[in-house]
Amino acid sequence: MSDRLSALLQRFELSAHVFHSGALCGVSGFDAEHGVGHLHLLRHGTLGVTDVHGQRTVLDEPSVLFFARPAAHRLDADPVQGAELVCASVEFGVGDENPLLRALPARLLVPLARLPGLDLTQQLLFGEAFRQRCGHDAVVNRLTEVLVIQVLRYAIEQRLVDGGLMAGLADPRLHKALSAVHAEPARAWTLESMAAEAGMSRARFAAHFAQLVGVPPGEYLTGWRLGLARTMLRRGLPVKQVAVEVGYANASALGRVFSQCLGQSPTAWQQRDGAARA
Repeated sequence: MSDRLSALLQRFELSAHVFHSGALCGVSGFDAEHGVGHLHLLRHGTLGVTDVHGQRTVLDEPSVLFFARPAAHRLDADPVQGAELVCASVEFGVGDENPLLRALPARLLVPLARLPGLDLTQQLLFGEAFRQRCGHDAVVNRLTEVLVIQVLRYAIEQRLVDGGLMAGLADPRLHKALSAVHAEPARAWTLESMAAEAGMSRARFAAHFAQLVGVPPGEYLTGWRLGLARTMLRRGLPVKQVAVEVGYANASALGRVFSQCLGQSPTAWQQRDGAARA
């Protein structure tokens, strides 16, 4: 049995790139780049954060601020005293393909004092980020990825989100079915088999899943499979192979569901996506 996050992170690979470490004096802006989120780790000082709507939040203690999805925002610090922080771009799938991204709030802000389990990670990250050593870039990027996973763990454990996938992953019964579906998308899932993973009756599982996650189990399963299919198609895999790997008997079966849900065939989608990225 896979854990609550591993299958999601394996299917949608997490990648972080640290582009700033040190003092911020004045103002710095960030655009809503397609498919890219941002993480800011405040080590020292006071930091202002203004969103695209003009709402400003002040961070006056060491904190981690995570924009899981693309979001324009601006950081500001005192021009004299400044603030020490690490800034990174974060990618792990396009938002409409990765259900985890859809489930996360637009912004997660957590003081480091609430994350005692992150002490070692953030100490190592700060230690590497503020001095140049051999392998600097690789180390700080990997440590930032670890930090993102730990923040996600915290959000699940503390039930920071009361609906959607994050709430389902926090549920003591539903997470078993969700983890199994994420780990084995090609399995011939039925409502009965998903309910069995959760240790619930068919009717109770269906009702509880729809109430907490927000969609019926079958609809979630289809969305998960199609998200995986689009990721594989984007990598250039043939439709026939993709169909089998995400749980459809053949390319025609995938094509019917794909067209019904997305309005075009997998081949047409693959060609259009490739042209858009060219």
